[in-house]
Amino acid sequence: MRFVIFCHSLRSDWNHGNAHFLRGVLVELAARGHEVRLFEPENGWSATNLAQDHGEAALDAYRVAYPGLRPVCYDLASLRLDEALRGADVVLVHEWSTPELVAAIGRHRARGGRYVLLFHDTHHRAVTDRAAMEAFDLSGYDGVLAFGEVLRRLYLARGWAKRAFTWHEAADTRVFRPWRGQTIEGDLVWIGNWGDEERSAELHEFLIEPVKALGLEARVYGVRYPEHALAALADAGITYGGYLPNFEVPEAFARFRVTVHVPRRAYASLLPGIPTIRPFEALACGITLISTPWSDAEGLFTPGRDYLVAENGRVMTRMLRQVLDNPALGAAIAAHGLDTIAERHTCGHRVDELLRICRELTIARSEGVAGAGEGARS
Repeated sequence: MRFVIFCHSLRSDWNHGNAHFLRGVLVELAARGHEVRLFEPENGWSATNLAQDHGEAALDAYRVAYPGLRPVCYDLASLRLDEALRGADVVLVHEWSTPELVAAIGRHRARGGRYVLLFHDTHHRAVTDRAAMEAFDLSGYDGVLAFGEVLRRLYLARGWAKRAFTWHEAADTRVFRPWRGQTIEGDLVWIGNWGDEERSAELHEFLIEPVKALGLEARVYGVRYPEHALAALADAGITYGGYLPNFEVPEAFARFRVTVHVPRRAYASLLPGIPTIRPFEALACGITLISTPWSDAEGLFTPGRDYLVAENGRVMTRMLRQVLDNPALGAAIAAHGLDTIAERHTCGHRVDELLRICRELTIARSEGVAGAGEGARS
């Protein structure tokens, strides 16, 4: 099958976590013999910021881990959809694409395109920026791939889509795997962006203050850290490592003994059941994970066995001390989480789900009932 993917960026993961999962899925599709064609805007904000901060060469660094991925960088004004979509069996358009592109591909499909057309949403804007999502015209689309059941239901309840499927993110286990034999350099590592004050209080309570109280050797990687955040890290004795390409994260995990998950407030409170990509990747690397509270409404994991959950900063401090003082406890938790990823949450599992969805939609169209029903979970 020929898959055509439009996304914000595959070259850059600068403040762009959506690239992580898509890279893994596309590599898995190609490994199974499918043809994959990739398109991203030539001046997208993620790639632009990465080049500004680290030079143009940084835009090619991903090829070390993903040598088969070669996106075409397009300008919307000159993009020829007839050429880009020629021979496509499945077209997937990510929600960081512009409304103009989303609508143009929908019109192309309506003019006689025979491909399955899917919109892929892996963000919280449906609940935090409703107007932005209502700008998308999905009338020509077969369905939506939503990265959580709560988001799937929202698309249907608001009438944004005729059909929607739950399609969670997962770990690319070709890249995200335990690294053996690395020298341990410290106690705790956290990888994430500071962003738009969406979890600033939580980062202080669950990360910065516990590290300071315990006097841990800790390092933080990420971008968009304002001066006050950098000052707080320094005050707690935390080393700031800056931007880290996502494909280098497994090696970083291997140099530390524990990590924490601090979801943005929208996921912790408004979109229960959506963990985001970070826990999948951490568990796949075999590092002990302690999470702040989030509702695993869909039973993706087993809290207390795959990872620990700290209800507040005081409990986080206690749990960090426990796993650092008891390596056997941390190793048991990490091993259980690693097994759960291997059994249920790899990009291979998600490709299986995607292919089932595409078959279902193809059958529905052939029977003349495309768009019928209320959607389904993957």
